[in-house]
Amino acid sequence: MPHVPSPGYSITILCEIENAIGMFARIATAIGVAGGDLGSVDIVRVEKGRLIRAITVNARDEEHERQIVKAIKAIKGVKVLRVMDRTFSAHEGGKIEIHNRIPVRDRNDLSKVYTPGVARVCMDIHENKAHAYRYTMKGNSVAIVTDGTAVLGLGDIGPEAAMPVMEGKAMLFKEFAGIDAFPILLATKDPAEIVNTVKNIAPAFGGINLEDISAPRCFAVEKSLRALLDIPVFHDDQHGTAVVVFAALTNVARLFKKDPGKFRVVLAGAGAAGMATAMMLAGAGIKDITVCDRAGTIYRGRRRNMNPYKKVLAEKTNPRMLRGSIADALRGADVFIGLSAPGLVTPDDIRRMSANPVVFALANPEPEIAPEDALPLARVLATGRSDYPNQINNMLSFPGIFRGLLDVRARGVNEAVKLAASRAIAHSVKDDELHEDYILPSIFDRKVVSSVAHAVSQAARETGLV
Repeated sequence: MPHVPSPGYSITILCEIENAIGMFARIATAIGVAGGDLGSVDIVRVEKGRLIRAITVNARDEEHERQIVKAIKAIKGVKVLRVMDRTFSAHEGGKIEIHNRIPVRDRNDLSKVYTPGVARVCMDIHENKAHAYRYTMKGNSVAIVTDGTAVLGLGDIGPEAAMPVMEGKAMLFKEFAGIDAFPILLATKDPAEIVNTVKNIAPAFGGINLEDISAPRCFAVEKSLRALLDIPVFHDDQHGTAVVVFAALTNVARLFKKDPGKFRVVLAGAGAAGMATAMMLAGAGIKDITVCDRAGTIYRGRRRNMNPYKKVLAEKTNPRMLRGSIADALRGADVFIGLSAPGLVTPDDIRRMSANPVVFALANPEPEIAPEDALPLARVLATGRSDYPNQINNMLSFPGIFRGLLDVRARGVNEAVKLAASRAIAHSVKDDELHEDYILPSIFDRKVVSSVAHAVSQAARETGLV
């Protein structure tokens, strides 16, 4: 849970307040003493001898919200009429909708966009399927596909409960890249059924974004779909994360004036994000990577808690054949990358790292080590959170990657595309801007999407994806 008040836990409290001098000051004081962050205050209406005010407050979590409301209720002359959770209010009715690009005002318009005129366009596409990119939404549309088995840090909560995340993803596609993205929620966990379903709906889309599908099933699903489809298939939990992590590490190397291939990296987590990140770093020339899971370090010949994907990982990583716990692996390491679970790393573990420890504690919502514990010890700290510097967020990657792939009608995704995206993100931060607290551009920097899209389009052309 956040250690400071956050807009993610924002409430509006509708209060009936005795119209007397000093009443609002008492409310503001109560909110402050309770640790709330007072936001907007609006007068809803004035009645005889009393005011109705809507008071917005940011809290740390749901329990903190209740404590703030309780503190206000305790004030004599104040009656709480209603408490509205602003996050839930933002989701009412869903967060996305469809708009027509051209109006339908009369019969003339109708005859062009629908019958009879539409028949000629249908037959044109029938004769040349590639024209679907020109005359339909296909060339600017992405399906966001999930089975709801690995949603954020919540786990297997099912497709319906995953919908708010998928809608949010669709909003980001539209807001940052102008792409029309559609949540596709599947009521199956069977990889074969997922693959078959996506294959059958693919004609409507220019790309497929797999989302929140648990490992190791996600690896098989993505591999099968890439073999079957002639459009890009991209599992963002894997590759979006890897792209941004490598961009961050590239900029740490620039900051340290060091060859990134010389870093000794310890990575916690062998799920979708951990596996893809380790493989991308290895492919980019970082030779000393040790991956840890619940059973400790992954090494060639390990038998416990292994699967075919971890066996491949064991062949590509841990050149010194380290065995033991994550604490053992971190001795003398330069970089820790956490893509796992909270509380895995202690301050003493960081103290045993190299002279300039780099800590990417990326588990959500709670990182592997509390940022306030890591900050005094790490030369560079990055998290997945917005309340600390250096937020490593997939928003920096997927809008630009898909924009670039759609712009050139790419038939797939490859390593060159991912590396190009990563380098474009990294070099969005200029040399004179690099700092321990600024190794990645802001997720709201609109230039990042266009830079990534341009780099991706060029890589796709050069490597035969077009």
